Amino acid sequence: MAASRFTDLREKLRSATPHRDDDDGDKNDDKYDVSRPEKRKYRDPEDEAEARRVRRGITQVCAFTPEECARIEAEIDGVVARGNRGVYRERTVDRAPLRNKYFFGEGYTYGAQLERRGPGQERLYPEGEVDEIPAWVRELVIERLVARGVIPEGFVNSAVINDYQPGGCIVSHVDPKHIFERPIVSVSFFSDSALCFGCKFQFKPIRVSEPVLCLPVRRGSVTMLSGYAADDITHCIRPQDIKKRRAVIILRKTRPNAPRLEANSLGSSTNSPPQRQRMLLKAKRSHRKADPDAAHRPRILEMDKEQQRRSLLSQQQSHGDGGSENSHYTPPHRTPDLAPAHRRVKMRRH
Repeated sequence: MAASRFTDLREKLRSATPHRDDDDGDKNDDKYDVSRPEKRKYRDPEDEAEARRVRRGITQVCAFTPEECARIEAEIDGVVARGNRGVYRERTVDRAPLRNKYFFGEGYTYGAQLERRGPGQERLYPEGEVDEIPAWVRELVIERLVARGVIPEGFVNSAVINDYQPGGCIVSHVDPKHIFERPIVSVSFFSDSALCFGCKFQFKPIRVSEPVLCLPVRRGSVTMLSGYAADDITHCIRPQDIKKRRAVIILRKTRPNAPRLEANSLGSSTNSPPQRQRMLLKAKRSHRKADPDAAHRPRILEMDKEQQRRSLLSQQQSHGDGGSENSHYTPPHRTPDLAPAHRRVKMRRH
């Protein structure tokens, strides 16, 4: 197998789905020009028409100064530290490789947590299963956006903090329409990144198709999705777009008729006394020095083991070729033929 010319996963993904940072324009402007997000090099008219529909559902505002960002980022670090100490309720913290989620106000089932997969199967947790929205989120983020007329007062009753390490991602999805009203409001911190629309993910190894639209999102900016951008096309965060640590605070309002799990469907934690359930959680591994290839290294190591095994077998066969009767002789200290059949099959490459 020919050696790959790529030394970094993000470099490989960039070659497949080119992304360039859009640093043009005056960052002091309140409004970002949504007509200038990254475009694909070769586009057909249908793709261009879809990109225009996506843009019409996007509003971006630069709402926070670098000083305000630094203060909010210090509070986010505090959330991470409290999560690692096990201060929060069990369902407040949701951990994944290179990305942690912290639910406040309202939490809901999604992805592998669903009993039945598919759109429309998401459910809100019973009330009280996650921690309340922190006072600093209301004071430093929500109240500022209300004062500037970005969102109406009383709109937010759910806040989620997504904390990404370099190379982290979130797969293509649509925020559940039956649970959350529109717009979906997100505020970016720590570093610049990009939000992509219309991508498809493949795994083992991870690959991401070209986006219909790649929207730059800068530190301190607010991005609001509604209409076609929120309901009719998926959005995602690609691994190559998280070059440094990034956090986003997602502010949403749940629908009055949103389906909710029954209290007794979650086991003993809901039936326990009303005092806070404290659960000691392992410190997140990705909070050590971030390695964007960490999630993919186990497969690479398996490939190395397989190559080493084949090399060893070829050496044994070449040694055995000297004698006609012993060409397939296996030394006594190695008995691979005695291994169960299912193990031999498991090692094969498909």
